Amino acid sequence: MGRLRELLHDMVRQADLVLLALCSLATLYGMVLILSATHTVYNGSLRRVFVQGLGWMIGIAAYFFLSSLDVAELSKRWKWLFGFNVGFILLLLTPLGLTRNNNRAWLGIGDFPLTVQPAEVVKITFILLLARQMVELRETRDLKRFTNVVQPTAHVLFMFVLYYLISGDAGSGLVYLFVFICMAFAAGFAARWMVLGVGGAVGGLVAAWHLDLLRGDWYKRIMVVLDHSFDPQGKGWQQTRGMLALGAGKLTGQGLFHGMLTQSRYRTSLPERQTDFIFCVAGEELGFVGCLLILLILFAIVVRCLVVAHEAATQMEALVCVGMAAMLVFQTVANVGMCLFLLPVVGLTLPFFSYGGSSIVTLFAAMGIVSGIKKRSRPEWLNN
Repeated sequence: MGRLRELLHDMVRQADLVLLALCSLATLYGMVLILSATHTVYNGSLRRVFVQGLGWMIGIAAYFFLSSLDVAELSKRWKWLFGFNVGFILLLLTPLGLTRNNNRAWLGIGDFPLTVQPAEVVKITFILLLARQMVELRETRDLKRFTNVVQPTAHVLFMFVLYYLISGDAGSGLVYLFVFICMAFAAGFAARWMVLGVGGAVGGLVAAWHLDLLRGDWYKRIMVVLDHSFDPQGKGWQQTRGMLALGAGKLTGQGLFHGMLTQSRYRTSLPERQTDFIFCVAGEELGFVGCLLILLILFAIVVRCLVVAHEAATQMEALVCVGMAAMLVFQTVANVGMCLFLLPVVGLTLPFFSYGGSSIVTLFAAMGIVSGIKKRSRPEWLNN
């Protein structure tokens, strides 16, 4: 018992408590917003707040546990990690796979309240694998040569295509692509290949648009952003209501539990208010000040990750931190841009703030890895 207590004490002492405090602050703030968002529409039920709180507790445990792991040693088992990534995504094809909003992106058992989104979990191991892959290529080959860029590019494209074909969830798949671009830049990939890749993707999208090849659901999602009068009662409904909520809050908001749309009993008044549009809840009830506080907390978490990356003992650990920061940046920009009607709806929630137990757990786990890297960046005599 004494050894266990000593072990737990060491885990707490060596973890990055500043990063943990920032993540917990964001989660607690989000739980208050979730409580308000679900107060009326779910008749005062605390179920979602309880699930979020449970996810927070499990997430803290995962944070301390992963703070004690050496990612370099873990990445040596890259075959097992890659097999886990593919296998976990393939579980969506089994009876455990759940379909919501036309995306088969969750795993669950019957009516059990807790579900898992494989894309959230796989992001972590994907970043570890990609960091190891890039470092090995840099040490043995020249990253500026095209032939050496193909391997990691094929890796990320394989993961994106596999996940998208199975789940239909392009938003989570895009996170993988953005993480890859940021890590490739940090690793020292030749700028010409990055410009060529991004330019080719954008050019292909523009060509598909003008050739009328991009039709169906995604065409409408993009059109409502380009023309807000397009399909306001259909694809534009969510974002139109979100903008109304944000605008109604003005500087300081209408007050917690007093937002007109947030407290409406009709779910369509502000759709997905506890998940995708939690930022709009903050805007309506706490105003610009409440939204700014959200962005400042998330900015502080990203900066903390980048500071740890700068001080990391190895390049691989630095790349892992960059990947974690990129993940947070993309999800934040995508979610806030969606709420501001500047970007199409891609189904990405606001990190730490939106409702989702599995999302909270995996985010704390990801930050736990960053915490462990910070611990190992210090001299050995300080760690002991």
